[in-house]
Amino acid sequence: MTHGADQPLPDAPAGNWVDRHAPVAWRPYLRLARIDRPIGWWLLLLPCWWSAALAAVALGKEGPDPWQLLIFMIGAIAMRGAGSTYNDIVDRDLDAKVARTRHRPLPSGQVTARQAAVFLMAQALVGLIVLLQFNRFAILVGLASLVIVAIYPFMKRVTSMPQLVLGFAFAWGGLMGWAGLAGRLDTPAFLVYAAAIAWTVGYDTIYALQDIEDDPIAGIKSSARLFGRHARVGILICYGAAVALVVGALLLAGAGIPSYLGALAFAGHLGWQVRRITPGDERVALMLFKSNRDAGLLLFAGLVLDALIAAG
Repeated sequence: MTHGADQPLPDAPAGNWVDRHAPVAWRPYLRLARIDRPIGWWLLLLPCWWSAALAAVALGKEGPDPWQLLIFMIGAIAMRGAGSTYNDIVDRDLDAKVARTRHRPLPSGQVTARQAAVFLMAQALVGLIVLLQFNRFAILVGLASLVIVAIYPFMKRVTSMPQLVLGFAFAWGGLMGWAGLAGRLDTPAFLVYAAAIAWTVGYDTIYALQDIEDDPIAGIKSSARLFGRHARVGILICYGAAVALVVGALLLAGAGIPSYLGALAFAGHLGWQVRRITPGDERVALMLFKSNRDAGLLLFAGLVLDALIAAG
């Protein structure tokens, strides 16, 4: 009998459909894929949507292609699940030492490493099918991200800034969205990518505040530990860089007022997060981390509105 059998995870939303309605046999796999915690795939998806929408603005399109937005979502869910499963396979011994993660399916014994590996391959296959829907250039760009994804789980053992490597992976959509629509990469796409990296480091530092006491015991390094009592300042710098890079991308793409209003709303939301950071309060840290979905959607809404107005 497993010691963590069918136990809801602490960072999953209370009453989520996996815990309430999914067949018991499926739940460990759905938790491996983080289906009970959708914020992960949202944060992977949003840079794709930003980039696709800004490319539409720059190219005079009437908004981003709805079909591409949909397959970006499907791909984000699949690849977030695959990446999380891979991460949990690599980290199963470390996860057993951290209170927030010790009841995950692998360290708790609900799933074996071999079963998780098979599940990983199934999710990666879905991601590949999605990737093949894009043009050849975008396919090559997408495949290039696999190198970063492969090394990320090991970074928390060797660097105090694993969040930066996570940013390189999670922000990749900043390149994919543009490549999917334009079939090439232009300077604004690289600025969106850089902005998404800085944003990722900021929000994942907030997330890491939850584990700041357990991580030293497990030998895990993080930006939250690196910044220490200056975490608020570190996050502010990351968020400030993200906003500045977004504005640079808008300028080079010839964006209009709605895009800048979206960027202003994005900046306002990030500023609110920084003000609300409460050292030692894990509940607030998790709430602020999850709120980044809304921050990202505010920017995306401004970009889409800009494209629709400009094309109309």
